[in-house]
Amino acid sequence: MVSDEQSEPQTLSDVLRVCLQQLRDQLPEGWSLVPVAAAGGSDRDFDAVLSVSGPDGTTASLVIEAKRVLERRNVLAVSEQLRGAAGRFPNAWTVVVARYLAPSVREALAERGVSYIDATGNMRLVVSVPGLFIANRGADNDPWRGPGRPRGTLKGVPAAKVVRALMDYTGPWSIRELIDLSGASTGATYRVVEYLEREDLVTRNEDGKIVLRDWRRLLQQWSKDYGFVRSSRITRYIEPRGLATLLTKATDIADVQYAVTGTTAAAEWAPYAPARSALVYVADAAQAAAAWGLRPAESGANVLLAEPATAVVFERTITTADGTVIVAPAQVAVDLMTGPGRNPAEAEELMDWMERNESSWRLRQPARAGALSPA
Repeated sequence: MVSDEQSEPQTLSDVLRVCLQQLRDQLPEGWSLVPVAAAGGSDRDFDAVLSVSGPDGTTASLVIEAKRVLERRNVLAVSEQLRGAAGRFPNAWTVVVARYLAPSVREALAERGVSYIDATGNMRLVVSVPGLFIANRGADNDPWRGPGRPRGTLKGVPAAKVVRALMDYTGPWSIRELIDLSGASTGATYRVVEYLEREDLVTRNEDGKIVLRDWRRLLQQWSKDYGFVRSSRITRYIEPRGLATLLTKATDIADVQYAVTGTTAAAEWAPYAPARSALVYVADAAQAAAAWGLRPAESGANVLLAEPATAVVFERTITTADGTVIVAPAQVAVDLMTGPGRNPAEAEELMDWMERNESSWRLRQPARAGALSPA
């Protein structure tokens, strides 16, 4: 973990020096690390090569690329570059070192078999021969990120609006179309799109329009910054006559704004197991509880009312055949992903259904103001 007094590495040489010292500090007793080459290759496709030796004298080559910043969208290119360079050295293993590597970048590097070290202490080094595995935890957020540096999360109301628009509508989108569909400000939309581009979640087509690469991974990324509980004010209640009675009351009483999520909503598309509790977004929890006759509960609650930080949860809702208002499938999925117990498994089941039936839940962009129709 980076210490309070540790200064930010300013140059690639600083990055390389700090990260290699961290590697030396983590090597088991009897292992050694010796420089072999630096900034070589006909195309300068690596920054250093080191020989790592085990206690029995077996050696491997670590082919290293140094970066101040590495974005997820560039992981493939860097991996291929290093793989080409590694072919010129015996028993070679590829390593990226950087000032800081975001969790999504570390995940992508590991998926491609590339080891990594960053200056905050994040490290994963895998060398099969001689057998060496080192893993260390550093910072999960960039400790040197200043106010002028790009947005690094999907936290907040604008991100929720943009993500839901990307999920709910078919693309591609121009920035203006995405602003109109999401209701986010121009500046916020640009910032969120720039972040998604860096994370390789969206790209641009030949017309410059935004294309969503993988909506499932977008939901997974959003779930790291958004959650049913952590993004809402939660109050807990008991409906003594059970969840069916609650839903009947919700459909019969017209002056309460609500939208059901969680297991109950997911059952509309991908039934998994009977709901143990109802998760319900409401504009006013006290009003809803009074109208529905719910009893406050410190424990044993079977109804959770959530006053959301953003009204986007009430957008593009669906009314079921029995009159219940439920949130859109993408909202259900992210709420389940961040829920307890079996909820994440329910989210996977729902997203499997969403993949098989994409045309039934994504909406066409309106050509002009008016009603939307399924794609």
